[in-house]
Amino acid sequence: MTTIAPASKLSSSSSLADTTSSTPLRVVFAGTPEFAAVSLESLIAQQQALNIEIVAVYTQPDRKAGRGQKLATSAVKQVALAHDIVVEQPPTFKKSSTEGMAARQTLHSYQPDVMIVAAYGLILPAGVLTIPTYGCLNIHASLLPRWRGAAPIHRALLAGDSETGITIMQMDQGLDTGDMLYKVSAPITADDTAASLHDKMATLGADAIGTVLKDLAHYQAQAAAQDDSQANYAEKLVKTEGEIDWAQSATMIERQIRGLTPWPGAYTFFNGQRVKILASLPVNPSQQTELPAGTIISVGRKAILVACGKDDSLAASHTEQASGTLAITHLQFAGGKPMTAEQVCHGNQLNDGDQFTKESN
Repeated sequence: MTTIAPASKLSSSSSLADTTSSTPLRVVFAGTPEFAAVSLESLIAQQQALNIEIVAVYTQPDRKAGRGQKLATSAVKQVALAHDIVVEQPPTFKKSSTEGMAARQTLHSYQPDVMIVAAYGLILPAGVLTIPTYGCLNIHASLLPRWRGAAPIHRALLAGDSETGITIMQMDQGLDTGDMLYKVSAPITADDTAASLHDKMATLGADAIGTVLKDLAHYQAQAAAQDDSQANYAEKLVKTEGEIDWAQSATMIERQIRGLTPWPGAYTFFNGQRVKILASLPVNPSQQTELPAGTIISVGRKAILVACGKDDSLAASHTEQASGTLAITHLQFAGGKPMTAEQVCHGNQLNDGDQFTKESN
């Protein structure tokens, strides 16, 4: 756990210390994707041990997905239904709409002591945050205030952070600006992708919220304010972020591949066709080149070596900035299956001297 200094306490006249230990906390859980479903599963399994009762689950409305555009239920809804927990799916909580006011009344009816929120995807107005007796707690996948916003896991990888973690936060009206109740960190390894780090953070988040609920009064009393000057905005990913600019350094491109796996994925173009770059080796500073960026230096059984742009990190031991290289181990041609470098080598789909380009080329 990361030590955090106390800030202002929750402005509620109620106190957890006044509740009898035999009375379970009434918990409403709000979340949508798999990240949240992991925490919900964990809390369901620990209801007796944590002295809580999950009285309702909130998740985003079912939406059309896939080629057939059939209505799909969220991962959180699937968990809730499997455990016979009532599911609510309001499209909004805004008091300016009839639906929003109805959603607030329904939430009131559950008489929640606390609301646990994890990647819910709906904005909770101030009028909703105060409905639970002890407010709303958010499971956020960053060591706040490092990354606030929609994509903290991806942004940590893209920025080359050496560690990340989970923050349990008392929600307020700002975007991930609330007081911090509990923080736990984890290293980002050289082979972590957004997918692997997501799974680590989901498990860490489930453990963290369990820790806080064991002694909520203590953690709320020790709540610490965030240092806004240290905050960065982890904006939502867009597909176009996946296109590789080979004029970038090998270090930046390698982060891009890991940070955007599995979605939206890193890609480039070869002879006008899109090629997905699925994996590469860590950048080897000793492998440098004078070839133009995007040039395929060699197609080998272990890796496909590609020239990249100038790299500041390689310049320390050289009088001028050096051009690094990237060793691609797995890729996928348009309409084909994922392939290893060895399969590409044997299939002669790429040759030394070929050029990867951007779409506009």
